[in-house]
Amino acid sequence: MTYATKHKVCIFLLIISLTANLYLLALQQPVQDEQVRILQDSINSLEAENEILNAQISQDNVSLQSYASQIDYYRQRLNEIEYSMGLSSDGYEGTASLQAPAVYQSIEEYIDGPFIRQTVIEKGSMMDISVEIDPGKGRVLVETKPLMGVVFQDAANTAVFLAQNITNSNLMASDTIFSITAADEVPSVDGPSAGALMTLLMISALKNEQLNDSVTMTGTIDQYGNVGAVGGIVEKAEAAKDNGKELFLLPRENRRLVQYSYVEKNIGGFSIIERRPEIIDAKTHIEETIGIRVEYVDSIHDIIRYAVEIN
Repeated sequence: MTYATKHKVCIFLLIISLTANLYLLALQQPVQDEQVRILQDSINSLEAENEILNAQISQDNVSLQSYASQIDYYRQRLNEIEYSMGLSSDGYEGTASLQAPAVYQSIEEYIDGPFIRQTVIEKGSMMDISVEIDPGKGRVLVETKPLMGVVFQDAANTAVFLAQNITNSNLMASDTIFSITAADEVPSVDGPSAGALMTLLMISALKNEQLNDSVTMTGTIDQYGNVGAVGGIVEKAEAAKDNGKELFLLPRENRRLVQYSYVEKNIGGFSIIERRPEIIDAKTHIEETIGIRVEYVDSIHDIIRYAVEIN
Protein backbone atom coordinates (compact mmCIF):
# COMPACT_ATOMS: atom_id res chain seq x y z
CA MET A 1 0.00 0.00 0.00
CA THR A 2 1.41 3.30 -1.06
CA TYR A 3 1.85 6.27 1.22
CA ALA A 4 -0.96 8.14 -0.54
CA THR A 5 -3.33 5.22 -0.09
CA LYS A 6 -2.43 4.93 3.62
CA HIS A 7 -2.98 8.65 4.01
CA LYS A 8 -6.45 8.40 2.43
CA VAL A 9 -7.35 5.45 4.66
CA CYS A 10 -6.29 7.36 7.77
CA ILE A 11 -8.36 10.35 6.75
CA PHE A 12 -11.34 8.09 6.08
CA LEU A 13 -11.04 6.42 9.49
CA LEU A 14 -10.66 9.79 11.16
CA ILE A 15 -13.86 11.01 9.48
CA ILE A 16 -15.72 7.89 10.60
CA SER A 17 -14.43 8.36 14.19
CA LEU A 18 -15.45 12.01 14.31
CA THR A 19 -18.87 11.17 12.87
CA ALA A 20 -19.37 8.42 15.44
CA ASN A 21 -18.32 10.69 18.33
CA LEU A 22 -20.64 13.44 17.18
CA TYR A 23 -23.47 10.92 16.92
CA LEU A 24 -22.82 9.57 20.41
CA LEU A 25 -22.54 13.10 21.79
CA ALA A 26 -25.87 13.96 20.17
CA LEU A 27 -27.42 10.93 21.82
CA GLN A 28 -25.97 11.83 25.26
CA GLN A 29 -26.85 15.50 25.11
CA PRO A 30 -30.58 15.08 25.90
CA VAL A 31 -29.69 12.81 28.84
CA GLN A 32 -27.15 15.31 30.18
CA ASP A 33 -29.56 18.19 29.70
CA GLU A 34 -32.21 16.29 31.65
CA GLN A 35 -29.76 15.53 34.48
CA VAL A 36 -28.71 19.17 34.66
CA ARG A 37 -32.36 20.23 34.72
CA ILE A 38 -33.12 17.82 37.57
CA LEU A 39 -30.15 19.09 39.57
CA GLN A 40 -31.15 22.70 38.97
CA ASP A 41 -34.73 21.97 40.03
CA SER A 42 -33.41 20.42 43.25
CA ILE A 43 -31.26 23.49 43.92
CA ASN A 44 -34.19 25.83 43.29
CA SER A 45 -36.41 23.78 45.59
CA LEU A 46 -33.85 23.83 48.41
CA GLU A 47 -33.33 27.57 48.03
CA ALA A 48 -37.08 28.20 48.21
CA GLU A 49 -37.39 25.98 51.28
CA ASN A 50 -34.47 27.79 52.91
CA GLU A 51 -36.17 31.16 52.37
CA ILE A 52 -39.35 29.86 54.01
CA LEU A 53 -37.42 28.53 57.01
CA ASN A 54 -35.54 31.83 57.40
CA ALA A 55 -38.83 33.71 57.40
CA GLN A 56 -40.25 31.36 60.05
CA ILE A 57 -37.15 31.79 62.22
CA SER A 58 -37.42 35.58 61.99
CA GLN A 59 -41.09 35.47 62.95
CA ASP A 60 -40.37 33.13 65.88
CA ASN A 61 -37.62 35.47 67.12
CA VAL A 62 -40.01 38.42 67.05
CA SER A 63 -42.61 36.40 68.98
CA LEU A 64 -40.05 35.29 71.59
CA GLN A 65 -38.89 38.85 72.16
CA SER A 66 -42.51 39.93 72.63
CA TYR A 67 -43.19 37.13 75.13
CA ALA A 68 -39.97 37.92 77.03
CA SER A 69 -40.97 41.58 77.32
CA GLN A 70 -44.39 40.59 78.68
CA ILE A 71 -42.83 38.26 81.24
CA ASP A 72 -40.47 41.01 82.41
CA TYR A 73 -43.37 43.43 82.76
CA TYR A 74 -45.57 41.10 84.82
CA ARG A 75 -42.63 39.97 86.94
CA GLN A 76 -41.86 43.60 87.80
CA ARG A 77 -45.51 44.27 88.61
CA LEU A 78 -45.57 41.23 90.92
CA ASN A 79 -42.44 42.46 92.68
CA GLU A 80 -44.01 45.90 93.17
CA ILE A 81 -47.18 44.38 94.65
CA GLU A 82 -45.18 42.19 97.02
CA TYR A 83 -43.10 45.16 98.08
CA SER A 84 -46.18 47.35 98.71
CA MET A 85 -47.76 44.58 100.83
CA GLY A 86 -44.62 44.12 102.88
CA LEU A 87 -44.04 40.60 101.58
CA SER A 88 -40.53 41.17 100.28
CA SER A 89 -37.63 39.77 102.28
CA ASP A 90 -34.31 41.32 103.21
CA GLY A 91 -31.79 41.57 100.43
CA TYR A 92 -29.62 38.57 99.64
CA GLU A 93 -25.87 38.67 99.09
CA GLY A 94 -23.68 36.19 97.26
CA THR A 95 -21.26 35.61 94.40
CA ALA A 96 -20.32 32.79 92.05
CA SER A 97 -18.31 32.42 88.86
CA LEU A 98 -17.36 29.87 86.20
CA GLN A 99 -15.93 29.83 82.70
CA ALA A 100 -18.32 29.15 79.83
CA PRO A 101 -17.48 28.01 76.29
CA ALA A 102 -18.65 30.07 73.35
CA VAL A 103 -18.38 29.96 69.57
CA TYR A 104 -17.61 33.07 67.59
CA GLN A 105 -17.34 33.66 63.88
CA SER A 106 -14.61 35.46 62.03
CA ILE A 107 -14.19 36.23 58.35
CA GLU A 108 -10.89 35.31 56.76
CA GLU A 109 -9.77 36.42 53.30
CA TYR A 110 -7.59 34.45 50.92
CA ILE A 111 -6.33 35.00 47.40
CA ASP A 112 -7.71 32.65 44.74
CA GLY A 113 -6.03 33.60 41.48
CA PRO A 114 -7.18 37.08 40.50
CA PHE A 115 -9.95 37.04 43.14
CA ILE A 116 -10.02 37.77 46.87
CA ARG A 117 -12.45 35.39 48.52
CA GLN A 118 -13.89 35.34 52.04
CA THR A 119 -14.73 32.39 54.22
CA VAL A 120 -16.46 32.23 57.61
CA ILE A 121 -14.43 30.47 60.30
CA GLU A 122 -16.00 29.25 63.57
CA LYS A 123 -13.76 28.97 66.62
CA GLY A 124 -14.27 28.15 70.26
CA SER A 125 -13.33 30.44 73.14
CA MET A 126 -13.93 30.69 76.87
CA MET A 127 -15.74 33.50 78.68
CA ASP A 128 -15.61 34.36 82.37
CA ILE A 129 -19.16 34.60 83.71
CA SER A 130 -19.85 35.75 87.27
CA VAL A 131 -22.89 36.78 89.24
CA GLU A 132 -23.08 39.15 92.19
CA ILE A 133 -26.19 39.50 94.35
CA ASP A 134 -26.42 42.62 96.49
CA PRO A 135 -29.21 44.39 98.42
CA GLY A 136 -31.18 46.47 95.95
CA LYS A 137 -34.48 46.88 94.12
CA GLY A 138 -35.01 43.56 92.34
CA ARG A 139 -33.14 44.52 89.20
CA VAL A 140 -31.39 42.06 86.87
CA LEU A 141 -28.41 43.66 85.15
CA VAL A 142 -25.95 42.33 82.57
CA GLU A 143 -22.50 43.77 81.95
CA THR A 144 -20.24 42.61 79.12
CA LYS A 145 -16.54 43.38 78.72
CA PRO A 146 -15.78 44.32 76.02
CA LEU A 147 -19.15 45.35 74.63
CA MET A 148 -20.38 42.49 72.46
CA GLY A 149 -23.34 41.79 70.20
CA VAL A 150 -24.89 39.34 72.64
CA VAL A 151 -28.33 38.31 73.82
CA PHE A 152 -27.80 37.65 77.53
CA GLN A 153 -30.66 39.58 79.14
CA ASP A 154 -33.38 36.99 78.51
CA ALA A 155 -31.11 34.20 79.75
CA ALA A 156 -30.29 36.24 82.86
CA ASN A 157 -33.95 36.88 83.65
CA THR A 158 -34.82 33.21 83.27
CA ALA A 159 -31.85 32.18 85.44
CA VAL A 160 -32.94 34.53 88.25
CA PHE A 161 -36.58 33.43 88.04
CA LEU A 162 -35.69 29.72 88.11
CA ALA A 163 -33.10 30.05 90.88
CA GLN A 164 -35.64 31.81 93.10
CA ASN A 165 -38.10 28.95 92.65
CA ILE A 166 -35.52 26.23 93.31
CA THR A 167 -34.04 27.89 96.41
CA ASN A 168 -37.33 29.41 97.69
CA SER A 169 -35.72 32.84 97.64
CA ASN A 170 -37.26 36.25 97.04
CA LEU A 171 -34.97 38.71 95.32
CA MET A 172 -37.35 41.67 95.40
CA ALA A 173 -34.92 43.48 97.72
CA SER A 174 -31.80 42.40 95.81
CA ASP A 175 -30.04 43.38 92.63
CA THR A 176 -28.48 40.66 90.48
CA ILE A 177 -25.52 41.61 88.32
CA PHE A 178 -24.10 39.24 85.72
CA SER A 179 -20.66 40.07 84.35
CA ILE A 180 -19.43 38.45 81.14
CA THR A 181 -15.81 38.94 80.20
CA ALA A 182 -14.45 37.64 76.90
CA ALA A 183 -11.26 37.96 74.91
CA ASP A 184 -10.90 41.11 72.84
CA GLU A 185 -11.13 39.18 69.58
CA VAL A 186 -14.61 37.80 70.34
CA PRO A 187 -16.99 40.03 68.36
CA SER A 188 -20.24 38.29 69.24
CA VAL A 189 -21.49 35.22 71.06
CA ASP A 190 -24.78 33.43 71.57
CA GLY A 191 -26.17 34.50 74.96
CA PRO A 192 -28.95 31.88 75.38
CA SER A 193 -26.44 29.00 75.23
CA ALA A 194 -25.06 30.18 78.59
CA GLY A 195 -28.48 30.06 80.26
CA ALA A 196 -27.92 26.76 82.09
CA LEU A 197 -24.57 27.90 83.48
CA MET A 198 -26.01 31.26 84.56
CA THR A 199 -28.78 29.43 86.44
CA LEU A 200 -26.20 27.27 88.21
CA LEU A 201 -24.29 30.41 89.22
CA MET A 202 -27.46 31.93 90.66
CA ILE A 203 -28.25 28.85 92.72
CA SER A 204 -24.65 28.63 93.94
CA ALA A 205 -24.64 32.30 94.97
CA LEU A 206 -27.96 32.03 96.81
CA LYS A 207 -26.93 28.84 98.65
CA ASN A 208 -23.33 29.98 99.18
CA GLU A 209 -21.95 26.84 97.54
CA GLN A 210 -18.50 26.51 96.01
CA LEU A 211 -18.37 25.37 92.39
CA ASN A 212 -15.62 23.26 90.84
CA ASP A 213 -13.85 25.34 88.20
CA SER A 214 -12.78 22.23 86.26
CA VAL A 215 -16.36 21.93 85.03
CA THR A 216 -18.07 23.85 82.27
CA MET A 217 -21.24 23.43 80.26
CA THR A 218 -23.37 24.72 77.47
CA GLY A 219 -27.12 24.73 77.05
CA THR A 220 -30.18 26.92 77.06
CA ILE A 221 -32.60 26.94 80.01
CA ASP A 222 -36.34 27.46 80.18
CA GLN A 223 -38.57 28.52 83.07
CA TYR A 224 -39.16 24.87 84.02
CA GLY A 225 -35.45 24.08 84.30
CA ASN A 226 -35.14 22.08 81.09
CA VAL A 227 -31.77 22.26 79.34
CA GLY A 228 -32.00 22.77 75.57
CA ALA A 229 -29.75 22.16 72.58
CA VAL A 230 -27.17 24.65 71.30
CA GLY A 231 -24.79 24.87 68.37
CA GLY A 232 -21.03 24.58 68.02
CA ILE A 233 -20.57 21.82 70.59
CA VAL A 234 -17.34 20.49 69.07
CA GLU A 235 -15.71 23.94 69.01
CA LYS A 236 -16.88 24.55 72.59
CA ALA A 237 -15.49 21.21 73.74
CA GLU A 238 -12.13 22.05 72.16
CA ALA A 239 -12.04 25.41 73.92
CA ALA A 240 -12.94 23.77 77.24
CA LYS A 241 -10.20 21.17 76.86
CA ASP A 242 -7.61 23.77 75.84
CA ASN A 243 -8.43 25.76 79.00
CA GLY A 244 -7.93 22.83 81.36
CA LYS A 245 -11.54 21.78 81.94
CA GLU A 246 -12.11 18.13 82.86
CA LEU A 247 -15.90 17.77 82.53
CA PHE A 248 -18.12 19.16 79.78
CA LEU A 249 -21.87 19.01 80.46
CA LEU A 250 -23.86 18.77 77.26
CA PRO A 251 -27.63 18.92 76.63
CA ARG A 252 -28.99 15.47 75.84
CA GLU A 253 -30.71 17.02 72.82
CA ASN A 254 -27.20 17.45 71.37
CA ARG A 255 -26.37 13.75 71.61
CA ARG A 256 -26.75 13.24 67.82
CA LEU A 257 -23.85 14.90 66.07
CA VAL A 258 -23.99 15.22 62.29
CA GLN A 259 -20.75 14.91 60.36
CA TYR A 260 -20.36 15.14 56.61
CA SER A 261 -18.23 13.15 54.21
CA TYR A 262 -17.62 14.17 50.60
CA VAL A 263 -18.07 11.66 47.77
CA GLU A 264 -17.29 12.40 44.12
CA LYS A 265 -19.76 11.05 41.58
CA ASN A 266 -19.75 11.16 37.78
CA ILE A 267 -23.12 11.86 36.19
CA GLY A 268 -23.33 12.13 32.43
CA GLY A 269 -19.77 13.30 32.12
CA PHE A 270 -20.11 15.82 34.97
CA SER A 271 -18.10 15.43 38.16
CA ILE A 272 -20.35 16.18 41.15
CA ILE A 273 -19.22 16.37 44.77
CA GLU A 274 -21.93 14.97 47.04
CA ARG A 275 -21.99 15.75 50.75
CA ARG A 276 -23.33 12.81 52.75
CA PRO A 277 -24.44 13.25 56.39
CA GLU A 278 -23.57 10.73 59.07
CA ILE A 279 -25.08 10.76 62.56
CA ILE A 280 -22.70 9.85 65.39
CA ASP A 281 -22.85 10.01 69.19
CA ALA A 282 -21.55 13.37 70.39
CA LYS A 283 -20.23 12.09 73.74
CA THR A 284 -18.22 9.29 72.12
CA HIS A 285 -16.84 11.54 69.39
CA ILE A 286 -15.79 14.35 71.74
CA GLU A 287 -14.22 12.05 74.33
CA GLU A 288 -12.26 10.08 71.71
CA THR A 289 -11.12 12.94 69.47
CA ILE A 290 -10.80 15.86 71.93
CA GLY A 291 -10.11 14.07 75.20
CA ILE A 292 -12.53 15.71 77.64
CA ARG A 293 -15.12 13.85 79.70
CA VAL A 294 -18.70 14.48 78.57
CA GLU A 295 -21.97 13.88 80.41
CA TYR A 296 -25.47 14.51 79.09
CA VAL A 297 -27.92 16.58 81.14
CA ASP A 298 -31.66 17.11 80.81
CA SER A 299 -32.38 19.63 83.54
CA ILE A 300 -30.79 22.06 85.96
CA HIS A 301 -31.12 19.36 88.64
CA ASP A 302 -28.77 17.11 86.63
CA ILE A 303 -26.26 19.95 86.46
CA ILE A 304 -26.48 20.50 90.21
CA ARG A 305 -25.98 16.78 90.82
CA TYR A 306 -22.82 16.67 88.74
CA ALA A 307 -21.49 19.85 90.36
CA VAL A 308 -22.01 18.41 93.85
CA GLU A 309 -20.71 15.01 92.77
CA ILE A 310 -17.28 16.29 91.74
CA ASN A 311 -16.76 18.68 94.65
